[in-house]
Amino acid sequence: MTATATREEFEALLNESFEIDTPKEGSVVKGKVIAIENGQAIIDVGYKMEGRVDLKEFASPGEEPNIKVGDEVEVFLERVENARGEAVLSRDKARREEAWDRLEKAYANDERVEGAIFGRVKGGFTVDLGGAVAFLPGSQVDVRPVRDAGPLMGLKQPFQILKLDRRRGNIVVSRRAILEESRAAERAEVIAQLNEGDVVEGVVKNITEYGAFVDLGGVDGLLHVTDMAWRRVNHPSEIVSIGETIKVQVIKINKETHRISLGLKQLQADPWDTVEEKYPVGSVHKGRVTNITDYGAFVELEPGIEGLVHVSEMSWTKKNVHPGKIVSTSQEVDVMVLEIDPAKRRVSLGLKQTQRNPWEVFAETHPVGTVVEGEVKNITEFGLFVGLEGDIDGMVHLSDLSWDKRGEEAIKEYRKGDIVKAVVTEVDTEKERISLSIKALEGDPFQEAVAGVKRGDVITVTVSAIEDGGIEVEYEGMKSFIRRSDLSRDRSEQRPERFQVGDKVDVLVTNVDPKSRRLGLSIKAREIAEEKEAVEQYGSSDSGASLGEILGAALRGGDDK
Repeated sequence: MTATATREEFEALLNESFEIDTPKEGSVVKGKVIAIENGQAIIDVGYKMEGRVDLKEFASPGEEPNIKVGDEVEVFLERVENARGEAVLSRDKARREEAWDRLEKAYANDERVEGAIFGRVKGGFTVDLGGAVAFLPGSQVDVRPVRDAGPLMGLKQPFQILKLDRRRGNIVVSRRAILEESRAAERAEVIAQLNEGDVVEGVVKNITEYGAFVDLGGVDGLLHVTDMAWRRVNHPSEIVSIGETIKVQVIKINKETHRISLGLKQLQADPWDTVEEKYPVGSVHKGRVTNITDYGAFVELEPGIEGLVHVSEMSWTKKNVHPGKIVSTSQEVDVMVLEIDPAKRRVSLGLKQTQRNPWEVFAETHPVGTVVEGEVKNITEFGLFVGLEGDIDGMVHLSDLSWDKRGEEAIKEYRKGDIVKAVVTEVDTEKERISLSIKALEGDPFQEAVAGVKRGDVITVTVSAIEDGGIEVEYEGMKSFIRRSDLSRDRSEQRPERFQVGDKVDVLVTNVDPKSRRLGLSIKAREIAEEKEAVEQYGSSDSGASLGEILGAALRGGDDK
């Protein structure tokens, strides 16, 4: 039993020694350089095994091989023996295996790795990480796009591993992440020394549509276009230029995002502090039109002070036109200050207020009764609009077109562009209205016809037409209508057919209406009036005389006269 056990133990120890002394294929082993010849290094890896490795495998990209006889190196054992009885060795594969182990640890610990860019590929560059080749995307080379990567080639520098897959042999690294981290540290240091309100000096690095970026010595601040000057700035290039050194004030600092807002105008006096004193409400000033919109025009009174002339305050007469048709950019205009709001930094201006109200001027120069002449500008369903002096219009209502014709008929005789004369009948400056009359150019035939006629008078008219409801009569060329109920006091005589066209009839005037230009006439009222007069003169029925006797006496008395 003892002899057997001792033999088994000896065999196990012998096998273990073989396993230790004899390296396995596919592993990394240590060896010693025993000779260098024909561009190769002869390496003894022990156990009476030697192999050859090209010297170029001992050189980093862009460098000469750094190896000599006696150096100890690690190599990858591909095969224990080839056809020539030599071990097949590789320094590249040894470095690669070593590098992958090192890179995996660095990736797990989020550590930086050192490498050198040695080649250009589609979409980026190749980087040697000490034996392992990684891909550096073009977007990860620098914080800003790099046009020429030549100065970076072969330069040993730190990188951050973004992605690592050993099975697929895929490594993606970033140089930009290192730079951003470094810049972040610098920014934090600079920002820690800045305070809001500080006045600092910086260099303009970049100009955009909305402002300029200023380098404050390792950290950039944004000088927004609205903080460049108190006046309106169309583009930042009007105020600053790239490379220019300027003094700015720190307006706001965001410690978390490291964003700094800068101001240039804050170093100058604010013109709004004295705006109420320099531009009191009601005062008139010269200004320059800086911008035109659909709702009005902005006028600069001085650099930094702009006011709005609303479209409703631009013209007395041009109500529905675009402001661009009244004023133009850069035009100098006189404006009146209508309102000031210093808190909101707003000034309301008026353009039309610097000119006299054309309706007031017209009222002074054209009192009621004045005859004017103008062009028919527009024809509507209710009348004509006639252009007058001062670029204003007057209206001739349908009822003021003709004495004889209905307005709807009379208006058909006019066309746009016709030159007409009219009489001013009313001027309302508050409502901006001017009333005109064409028919007033001629005397009113109604007034002429009824001159001296008053209510209660008896006049003689001529029957001009017989109708079912009454009769039409004419007096001095003016026509009136007597209703059936007014044809007689006696109901049996209230028959239109008892009259004939051309009959002369005495009637009583019951009304004179200048507006409707009508006379109110009645035969019945005349008969009643005559009866009353007869009773008063010749007695009454109370004295025993009959109505027939009274009327008879009245008629005889009339005959006697």
